[in-house]
Amino acid sequence: QMRLVESGGGLVQAGSSLTLSCEAFGDRIRRDAVGWSRQVPGKDREMVGILWTTTGTRYADSVKGRFTISRDNDKNTMYLQMNSLKPEDTAVYSCVVGPDYFSDLNYYLRPSPYIHWSQGTQVTVSS
Repeated sequence: QMRLVESGGGLVQAGSSLTLSCEAFGDRIRRDAVGWSRQVPGKDREMVGILWTTTGTRYADSVKGRFTISRDNDKNTMYLQMNSLKPEDTAVYSCVVGPDYFSDLNYYLRPSPYIHWSQGTQVTVSS
C-alpha cells in the first residue's frame, strides 16, 4: 500500500507564503494524478487542486492564482506552494494520489482503494 508523508505545515501570518511537501513510499507516482485537499473541523473536506500527468492542472476557485501544485517524479514527491495566504486558508492539508483520468476534482474525495491520502498537517494563518 502506498504511504504518503507530508511536511511543512505551521503557523504563518496573512499575506505570507508556505510550501508543503509530500513524499510517497511503497510505489511510484509518475503514472498517477497528484493533488491536495484541506479540511476544517466540522466541515466537509474540499479539494484545492489536482495535477495530472500530461493534461494540466485544475484548482478550486478559492485558491486559483495563489496556490501552485508541482511534482518531482525522480524524488517521488509532490509540492503545494501557497502564496498570499489568508486566514480562511487555515485547515488541515492532505496530499492525494489517485487515478489519472478523473476530470472532476470531487471524484478524488470519493472512497476508493486506488486513492491514497496522507494523514494531514495543520496550516494556520493568523490575521
